[in-house]
Amino acid sequence: MTAEEIAQWQAKLPRAFGPTGGTWLLRWLLGAAFILWLGTLLWWFDITPRRLWNGLSGLATIVRLMIPPSPGELWWDIMKGMAESVAMAFLGTVMAALVAVPLGFLGARNIVTVTLLRFSVRRLFDGVRGVDQLIWALAYVRAVGLGPLAGVLAIFTSDTAVLAKLYAEAIENAEKRQSEGIVAAGGSRLQAIRFGVLPQVLPVMLAQALYFFESNTRSAAILGVVGAGGIGLQIAERIKVRHWDEVAFIILMMVVTVGVIDWLSARVRRRLIGIRETPVG
Repeated sequence: MTAEEIAQWQAKLPRAFGPTGGTWLLRWLLGAAFILWLGTLLWWFDITPRRLWNGLSGLATIVRLMIPPSPGELWWDIMKGMAESVAMAFLGTVMAALVAVPLGFLGARNIVTVTLLRFSVRRLFDGVRGVDQLIWALAYVRAVGLGPLAGVLAIFTSDTAVLAKLYAEAIENAEKRQSEGIVAAGGSRLQAIRFGVLPQVLPVMLAQALYFFESNTRSAAILGVVGAGGIGLQIAERIKVRHWDEVAFIILMMVVTVGVIDWLSARVRRRLIGIRETPVG
């Protein structure tokens, strides 16, 4: 290929021969704008190396005070708060999972063919899940008072919208041939949904609900800080009086509790879905 032919091809396909001058200039401008925006944010939030170093030094001091962990004298209150958090997570997740099933069908494209209705339901999901669970907890504490009821309602409200969206997406990805076969055999539309779609998506729904139960056990600790019951209240009280050894004990207990819930939920999921454990060796 001659130099003239290369020049012709370069004129026709300039991007194939590397970035042009305008592209390089645009990249430099975007890079400079990003660095300027990053520097502005660091200045706005007063993030300096000195503050970071002081923060890390303070964190190291707290970690030293956490060792060794100790339940303290009020260990029974800690156990009660942990049990309350697990109960809050379980009740809120179960209620949300049950309510999210019909809402998920209403938001699925292959079930509800009325575009306006489906669009309204999906936007409702987006609006509810756009509010953080902690904000719902603050609202319910104001509405129903302090205690685990506010935490349960916060978990229920937040998870219902998220699970409904996930369920709707799972329903939309279900295989059509099962429900079409039921309709072809003389079944009704409701029977096609019950026996053709629901058995396909039920394992997915179960797996997502179990995961949310595990996640909500951790979230319940944060809800307790704002007065919505659970172990969070115990953590907040001990942080105020700087009993860091008891805080460390609570954190370890939360980690163990979440691990046990994860192990149990995996076994329940395998049993209900029908996956058999294969022997090792």
